[in-house]
Amino acid sequence: MDIFQTVILAFIQGLTEFLPVSSSAHLVIFPKFFDWPDQGLAFDVVLHFASLCAVIIYYRASIVLLTQDFFSSILTRKMQGDSVLAWGVLLGTIPVGLAGLFFNDYVEMNLRSFEVVAYATIFFGLALGLSDLVHRVRGINREVIGGSDILIVGCAQALALIPGTSRAGITITAALLIGLSRKLSIKFAFLLSIPVITLATIMKLFELSNQSQQVDWILLLFGFAIAFLTSYFTIVFFIKLVERIGFLPFVVYRIFLGALLFLI
Repeated sequence: MDIFQTVILAFIQGLTEFLPVSSSAHLVIFPKFFDWPDQGLAFDVVLHFASLCAVIIYYRASIVLLTQDFFSSILTRKMQGDSVLAWGVLLGTIPVGLAGLFFNDYVEMNLRSFEVVAYATIFFGLALGLSDLVHRVRGINREVIGGSDILIVGCAQALALIPGTSRAGITITAALLIGLSRKLSIKFAFLLSIPVITLATIMKLFELSNQSQQVDWILLLFGFAIAFLTSYFTIVFFIKLVERIGFLPFVVYRIFLGALLFLI
């Protein structure tokens, strides 16, 4: 892997991990266009870790409060402050964890085709647009999350195992449909990414420990820096953009991307 491939893939990872546009679809397109070899498991681990660091740093203040309220709720046996959201992040991760445990091999063997990615990119893009439209028409903007919300959004997140779905996209879609505000939908989706990316990184580390491959540490550090910075500023940009104009640009982009995948 050379410096050009490192820059492009790290930028794509940072840009698409937290946008509702499907990182898997983009990581299918670019290697195909440039006829690149596989970048290696070590590089995947580093890029995921960079995205994890970015979202933790962005929500660092909220994470501190969530952690405090979480342990306070255990000690007092009473929900207080942000403890419901903290429990939501924990419990909402269970469905995708179980789905990954039981269906990951099936997905890897049967759903990694261009056709599946293209269909999922378009279908779940339209679902995001529909949820945003329904959300605006209904005018419901709840700023408090409940137990049923956690179950619905958590189960929706499990669909992100399908390549082309977008983990951020499907969780935001579900949150909007059940009436959570845009702000809370995005925050919950991004907080849910922390345990998911952590679990994915740990799994890749276990796989990496069973492989013997040479590692170019300079390229890995370079890739980490680019993916981290891109991830962080993407989160900032995305939240501000959605507050102003909504999700329509991402819906249109996903339809265009899906059509491009069909052409490929």
